[in-house]
Amino acid sequence: MTISNEWMSHWAAAAAVFLLAGVIKGVIGLGLPTVSMALLALWMAPVRAAALLIVPSLVTNIWQTGPRATFMPVLRRIGGMQVGIVVGTLGGALWLGVPAGAWASVALGAALVAYALWGLAGRQLHVPPAHERWMGPLVGAATGLVTAVTGVFVVPAVPYLQALGFQRDSLIQAMGISFTTSTVVLAIGLAGNGSYPASAVGGSVAMLVPAIVGMVFGTWLRQRLSVAVFRRCFLIGLALLGLYMAVRAMA
Repeated sequence: MTISNEWMSHWAAAAAVFLLAGVIKGVIGLGLPTVSMALLALWMAPVRAAALLIVPSLVTNIWQTGPRATFMPVLRRIGGMQVGIVVGTLGGALWLGVPAGAWASVALGAALVAYALWGLAGRQLHVPPAHERWMGPLVGAATGLVTAVTGVFVVPAVPYLQALGFQRDSLIQAMGISFTTSTVVLAIGLAGNGSYPASAVGGSVAMLVPAIVGMVFGTWLRQRLSVAVFRRCFLIGLALLGLYMAVRAMA
């Protein structure tokens, strides 16, 4: 009975983590991997936490690419960026092979915090429409290289997407498209490392349920926030994400 209770407590706690992470992702469009890894690592090995994360992360990113009515207009606008992500990620995986070390995560975390503080101070970057055609592929390639080095695909993708001036829901959709591209291409680039055992698939699929429930609630909540409150939540979320990345890398 003790073993059964421990087993149920383990999975109940994991489900609560993915529920919370799903809510956060539903509200601001990112953060599920970071929140999940940070909390799951409190009582399980990081490799087990990462294995649980695979399916919920991929499926919620795909979910975030909706609705279909606006998918193609958003994709056309950021299509060049997606090509850059593919080239940068695969090229980086072949060129660099392995993550470059803690310094890369510290630098990325600091960049996210600086950008978020800049935005909270009332400043905002803006990319003129005439520059999107050449900037998109460059930002995508840079994001791909960063992804190959660190496994993190929010820099410089998220600041760039926000600088395009998307409306709230279109910004969330654009991030979903980019995160899905990065996740799939990174998985392809690292498919041969053997670090994702088949035995972990069942648990990862099970954690998809609370993650989606949380994301549905977070999406409902986001649609009831004012634009100003959403932007503040988004930037604070970026700052917390960056701070966590930097602190974890220096620990």
